[in-house]
Amino acid sequence: MRLIIDCDPGNGVPGANVDDGLALALALAAKPQLDLELIGIVAGNTPRELGFAAAGELLRQTGYRVPLALGAACALIEPPAPWRAHLDRPIADPHLASLWDGVPRPQAAALPAPDAAIAIGELICNNPGEITLAAIGPLTNVAQALQLYPQMAQAVKEIVIMGGVFNVEGYIKDTNFGLDPEAARRVLSSGANITLAPLDVTTQTMLTQEDLARLTQPDTPLCRYLRATTQPWIDYSRQTRHLPGCWIHDALVIAWLLEPQLVTTEEYFVDVALEGAMTRGSSRRWQPGSLRLTVGMPEPQGKPVRVMQQVDNARLLALIGATLARG
Repeated sequence: MRLIIDCDPGNGVPGANVDDGLALALALAAKPQLDLELIGIVAGNTPRELGFAAAGELLRQTGYRVPLALGAACALIEPPAPWRAHLDRPIADPHLASLWDGVPRPQAAALPAPDAAIAIGELICNNPGEITLAAIGPLTNVAQALQLYPQMAQAVKEIVIMGGVFNVEGYIKDTNFGLDPEAARRVLSSGANITLAPLDVTTQTMLTQEDLARLTQPDTPLCRYLRATTQPWIDYSRQTRHLPGCWIHDALVIAWLLEPQLVTTEEYFVDVALEGAMTRGSSRRWQPGSLRLTVGMPEPQGKPVRVMQQVDNARLLALIGATLARG
């Protein structure tokens, strides 16, 4: 399967989630089942330049060669400052900050690279029906690519998205859709073939320190990198989110490409709210023909989206372990 990953990695960055890095590692290790041809970077979990540096560090330490493309530094419309203040805030607790002691940190640097929206659009449109796009950060790059290349919606084989939340306690919106609601709506209504992994299913995943030690047992550069950069995040998640380990949101997207039977799915129309202080960035889903009250509601745009519902976490971890052992 020919693959593009558009992401916002944070491995090695204190307080930044590492699920993008695990997703990238899984795709790299899965060759030839997956052929990762391009990595696009978007501002999200980390600023664009820092995400670009993190992806470059992953490739440098593991020896894989995949082109990197530099994408959007901010959302289409959403003001970036409140999000950056939230996502980039330093860790106040010295004990928590010390979890990253000894972990090499990527240095923010905007290196010469292709524009991600152009690179994504051209690769897909020049190879109609052949390229799958895994979008595991905010959807700004993908939305810009669709604007530049309207034919991309029909040319892409499938867009698999990590984003949205429908019924998870504590979340009215998630980061990926919340950071750029206009981009999320543009992509979801594009008419492309879309599969969505919302927080509702990704919060069913769990990676503990014991799991990580087992899955990264092979003495390979990839496993060593994952072990070093993921260990502090798991401990951080345990102490700040009171979980037994950490969720691995983005890795589920790549795992599903390798083994679709990992999850159950249902088809829904999905939309993202653009208005209202409490609702902007939140997502809604409804099955075709199921709404009993539609007064004032516009007709849905695009076509139904395949939404992941349930995941077998033990089976997911087994797949990750088997794939990393091949890498």
